[in-house]
Amino acid sequence: MKSLRLILLFLPVVAFAKPFQIEIIDRENGWPVPLVQLTTTHNLTFVTDNAGLIAIDSPELMNRETWFTLSSDGYQLPADGFGFHGFRATPTPGGTHQIKVDRTIIAKRLGRLTGAGIFAESQKLGKHLDWKESGIFGCDSVQTTIHRGKKFWTWGDSHLAHYPLGIFHMTSATTEPRPLKSFEPPLKLPLNYFRAPNKRPRPVAQLPGDGPTWLNGYLSLPDQNGATHLVATYSKIRNFLDVYQLGLCHWNEDTQNFDPFKVLWNHHPDSPKPPPAPEGHPVIHTHPDGQKWAYFGDPFPTLRVPATFEAWQDPAQWEHLKPQPQVPTINGQEIKPHRGSITWNSFRKKWVTIFTQLNGKPSPLGELWYAEAQNPTGPWGPAIKILSHATYTFYNPRIHPDLSPKGSPILIFEGTYTTFFSKSPTKTPRYDYNQILYHLDLKDPALAPKTE
Repeated sequence: MKSLRLILLFLPVVAFAKPFQIEIIDRENGWPVPLVQLTTTHNLTFVTDNAGLIAIDSPELMNRETWFTLSSDGYQLPADGFGFHGFRATPTPGGTHQIKVDRTIIAKRLGRLTGAGIFAESQKLGKHLDWKESGIFGCDSVQTTIHRGKKFWTWGDSHLAHYPLGIFHMTSATTEPRPLKSFEPPLKLPLNYFRAPNKRPRPVAQLPGDGPTWLNGYLSLPDQNGATHLVATYSKIRNFLDVYQLGLCHWNEDTQNFDPFKVLWNHHPDSPKPPPAPEGHPVIHTHPDGQKWAYFGDPFPTLRVPATFEAWQDPAQWEHLKPQPQVPTINGQEIKPHRGSITWNSFRKKWVTIFTQLNGKPSPLGELWYAEAQNPTGPWGPAIKILSHATYTFYNPRIHPDLSPKGSPILIFEGTYTTFFSKSPTKTPRYDYNQILYHLDLKDPALAPKTE
């Protein structure tokens, strides 16, 4: 009798051991589409992973025709007669179903760079089993640069699994200078994190003072003897977003940590705001006269410095610039940039930028625009929207010009996908507070050069 009870207990598990696979692909190119949400009529929600896959093993759905409402920023299905966007499928153990969606944005989603479970759904289906978890569950905006033959990545506040409070003094990793062999999904970019003895990712900028440490203005610069130095500007934070100290820091090659280098400013009633500093996403530009400059800005340059380690540390050599406050769009509107980055693009033979619009619609910090200029200081425009979010925030976009070959029409960029400062009532499992990478094809007719 006991044996019979055990058999009956395990029968449902055996019956539904193999999940039902749903694959979401872009109708135009057949690419898998990450970050597509499917919701049943009883509010069970599934989200595609980097391979565009969902594994369904919910017992109540098996062998039952089920309606799935489909939602994804930039991708959709046509509405039915009642205005619902979705489809019906009957999940069966080991069965498969493919759905083709229409892309409504110019940028193409490649997938998630950071966080846990990047291929979780695939692995439930026995696929992409070679992918290893990093231990990072979520992280804020990225800074990158090439230094001594490696691409250095660093992120802001990061979540770990073991406790709600994670890393608040920058997380960092390295890769090869050009780690992506393909610019099509599924996206696999193993990041070699700096780790503590317990193998967890560790902070790399635990600088003196209370509160988190944030880095930006991340750059590798040569000194007068030709040695290169990884440098950054640091901010010490209190009260969630308030900067109370600003300074320069320097990567210690021996300890593999950032050391404080120079304090530029401390908060004081007589000096309530920090001065201009080498912040944002820097680019190097050589003028016709041969002078090489480092331009700093977020998105547009606010300061330039001779591109040497000695000039970077000497405020007397910093030249302050006035960034363009608004950018005209192809529709004749004027929009205000929030954050972003610029780079020289050898395919377009122009400077290009991708930035988030301040107070955009429908998302106040989730609308991304592309624009061009003849010079790093502008004028920029007209701009065209390349990415939109219904409710979510997508801030601090970073172009990665070094990921694609010189002369390539492919522009790769990422940003932070988060509910912060958004109207979203819920957080997307696994994706929230993480970095998502996008592919922009500069040969796309929608991005054809516009006359100002």
